[in-house]
Amino acid sequence: MMKAREWIGVIALLALVVATIAGLVLTSNPGAVPVVAKNSHAAIVPAAPLVDQKPLQTARALAPLAATSEAQNYAREALKLADYEVDLAFADALRDAAAHPPQMTAELRDLTTRIAQAENVMKASQDRIAQLTRQLAAASERDHDSIQDQLDIAKAQLELDQDELDDAKEDLVRAGGNPTAKIERLQEEHEAGHANTPTTGNAPGAELDYQAASLWPLGKAWLALRNEQQLLNGARNDALQDIKVLTGKHDLLAKQIASQSDQKQDAKQKAVGLTTAPTSADAAAKQAAKEAISSLHRFSNDQRILSDFDKRIQNSQELADVYLNWGNLVGARRQTTLHNILQSFLWILLIALLVYFSKLALDSYFADLAPEKKGLVTLRAVVWFAIQAIGILLAAFVIFGMPSQMPTILGLAGAGLTVALKDFIVGFVGWFALMGRNGIRVGDWVEINGVGGEVVEIGLLRTVLLETGNWTDSGHPTGRKVSFVNSFAIEGHYFNFSTSGQWLWDEITLSLPSTQNPYPMMEAVQKLIVEETAKDARTAEDEWQRAAQKYRMHSFSAAPAINLRPTGGGIELHVRYITRAYERQTRRTQLYSAIVELMHHKAETPAANATGA
Repeated sequence: MMKAREWIGVIALLALVVATIAGLVLTSNPGAVPVVAKNSHAAIVPAAPLVDQKPLQTARALAPLAATSEAQNYAREALKLADYEVDLAFADALRDAAAHPPQMTAELRDLTTRIAQAENVMKASQDRIAQLTRQLAAASERDHDSIQDQLDIAKAQLELDQDELDDAKEDLVRAGGNPTAKIERLQEEHEAGHANTPTTGNAPGAELDYQAASLWPLGKAWLALRNEQQLLNGARNDALQDIKVLTGKHDLLAKQIASQSDQKQDAKQKAVGLTTAPTSADAAAKQAAKEAISSLHRFSNDQRILSDFDKRIQNSQELADVYLNWGNLVGARRQTTLHNILQSFLWILLIALLVYFSKLALDSYFADLAPEKKGLVTLRAVVWFAIQAIGILLAAFVIFGMPSQMPTILGLAGAGLTVALKDFIVGFVGWFALMGRNGIRVGDWVEINGVGGEVVEIGLLRTVLLETGNWTDSGHPTGRKVSFVNSFAIEGHYFNFSTSGQWLWDEITLSLPSTQNPYPMMEAVQKLIVEETAKDARTAEDEWQRAAQKYRMHSFSAAPAINLRPTGGGIELHVRYITRAYERQTRRTQLYSAIVELMHHKAETPAANATGA
């Protein structure tokens, strides 16, 4: 029966699996994803530029993000439309600056006068250089050097005059008296920037990994696509904001032009009258012609600016549509990436479920083991460790993907682990040898590295003995536990004194006087020992025969053996017999009692015979 905690774990994992499958279904059709427009301009920039180049700057910033052919097409279209929008903005700015010159202030008048004076001085210097150049060409050899010096001085003076004129013009531009110069300078920078326009397809490859087979690159691709989509949304919002601004300017200028309709008609009629009237050279006629031309140019510029506003509005709308379609493309790829992420997450959940159910199966199997198989519980730890390792390895493959050089990586990792974990590996392998058919079990009497005792624990890495001393001694425990690394089963050797019946040979010694004939006593003792140990001998022979049957060995004998050994005080009779290890003391006591009784009976028999005689 599963516990409540185990049921909670299973239900939680299954709920996550169901939720992930639902997410896979919802993201299985990456269609057009609507772009959510957000107002990212909470504050108004206080100092507006003379020409708004932000559309082109935004398009250039987004161009490197296009990694696929479809995205690159959108990026190229956005660059073309943004560049055309900026060109129109420069044209309108130049017309507006020419049609609406700044109001003259005292500072501007001073700067204008300074520029005029500098231009006059420069013109005089140029005339002087031209004069000296002609004189130098017609001069005699005697005057050539003098005129050449004058020409060099005049050229140096011209350079100084040019520097003073440039400085005066810069001061006028900085004071706001010549906006046309500022706009022309910006236009030159804009034209020079065409050579540095970024190419498409230089993205770091995030979009190319949106269909990767592992979770880690999918996560990075999803974040990159989200950032790209946010940038595209911001660019589209900027384009829509430009449409609003341009529409406002268009409507304002249209109202202004409509309010000046009567003035425009008057200017046209005056122009018609001046073109049909006879030519006059008086000052009034020239002034009227100049005013008519100025009025016509002003109305023409306003009309061109109004037309450019229409073009810029249409261009900004197309640019917003391009960013919308590009954002939809990125959104579809982002949804596909999310679908693949959920698919990888589902695999991880299934691996976790498999590992969890394997643990439950292991617990159920080992809980039902019979008491005599409880020694196999150690195997549960090994199997559970292997299952966990395989689960972690599979999850790592799902997250990071299969290494490109898997055989090389496994070989190097295996070699490194073998060197670093040699003792651990040998001890772990030794556990398998000890758990084999010819190994040892808990309760066996063994000798390992000269230490004898009873096995009380066989772990994955260590074997623990309860020391009992030499087998010829009493065999009682010393109370000390001795631990050995299982590597002794591979690198060394061990003695197992426990067969299926835990048999061992024991020996007792009898002393006979030298005056007594030993052979009758030897025959009597041998007969006694054979009778007392006959059952154990037959059982031991049968068990040894079954244990060694696969080795084709048949010459097993458990019959007792008696040896005579002469000593200085007489003769010693050594008797060896088979007995169970845990019955050794009991069996020895029984045999001693029987032999003492036998010897007492033998001693009484000669005395009776002598009395009868």
